[in-house]
Amino acid sequence: MLRKLFFVVVGILVSVGTFGFIHWKNQPDPVVKAKRIQPWVESESLVLLPQVPEGGIAELTWMTLTDVSYKQVYVPELDQYYWKPTFGASVKYLEGREVFITGYVIPVEVDENFYVVSRYPYANCYFCGGGGPESVVDLRFAGKNRAYRTDERLTFKGKLKLNANDVYQMNYILENAVEYKP
Repeated sequence: MLRKLFFVVVGILVSVGTFGFIHWKNQPDPVVKAKRIQPWVESESLVLLPQVPEGGIAELTWMTLTDVSYKQVYVPELDQYYWKPTFGASVKYLEGREVFITGYVIPVEVDENFYVVSRYPYANCYFCGGGGPESVVDLRFAGKNRAYRTDERLTFKGKLKLNANDVYQMNYILENAVEYKP
């Protein structure tokens, strides 16, 4: 399992280097035709933060996940460079909170129950060079889950975890993930 995950991560890192950070960062979103307006609140430091309903679940939008920058860092154990994320205030604000996100399910390793939810369908997803690391969220399920098909468009909820240091994991992780109907 770790070997397969290693090759997935290395493939991701190579695709970022091959297709270029600037190229995919500035691409228009061909999937979402009518975007919902995200409610925002102004923080004391004049940074716009996502609004979290009192005792409710915040919507994690793909636009919010783009509040990240990357710096190329050398990893001696891999003898390669990778893009280390620095998360912006709006993403950090949601860390550890219960959120929900809608996207396309991509089975990475079904036998290991490794699924991600992607901003784009499989043909355009991050693994195929159509998006960046901010366009996928690792789904860590709370318990038993059903088998998902590629490109099922679903909504999941869970606790958002940010990962800036472990090169063997995604940048965004949804812990205790379950299907959700907002």
